Amino acid sequence: MEEKNEITIDENVKSAIEEYQCSGCLFGCDTTCFEDNLIAGVGCGKHHAGTIIGGIGKIYLGMPKGFNRAGAFENQKPYIFENIESADWEYNMWNIPVWKYLSKEGHTFVRGIMPRKNEPFIHIYLEDCLDKINCHEILQKDIDYMD
Repeated sequence: MEEKNEITIDENVKSAIEEYQCSGCLFGCDTTCFEDNLIAGVGCGKHHAGTIIGGIGKIYLGMPKGFNRAGAFENQKPYIFENIESADWEYNMWNIPVWKYLSKEGHTFVRGIMPRKNEPFIHIYLEDCLDKINCHEILQKDIDYMD
């Protein structure tokens, strides 16, 4: 019998993975299927958006509006970072942040685009780092207005 992976990381990171990735994942709704993300961040590398809403498509169930739709790039994974310093990611002309948002939990969400590859990205920083990211900030009133 195959053993399930156990998350042995910071409780704050584990909670973020459960909230933002596992809650709407194709593979399940808890961290028992966790697999290290080898590309970037501390989130689950096995994550795939699995919640489907008719007329909209796949969504990331635990994410706030504006960051929760997979869109045409259905295999996109949101990347979770403990803080902006731990992210091996530089925002520049190749990785352009478009929207930033501070959740009520104090987590910073960034939605952006990599024009060279024509791919979107979503980053979640488990801290308030809005002042370190240069892009348009959306507020709760903006999110409330979204469909």
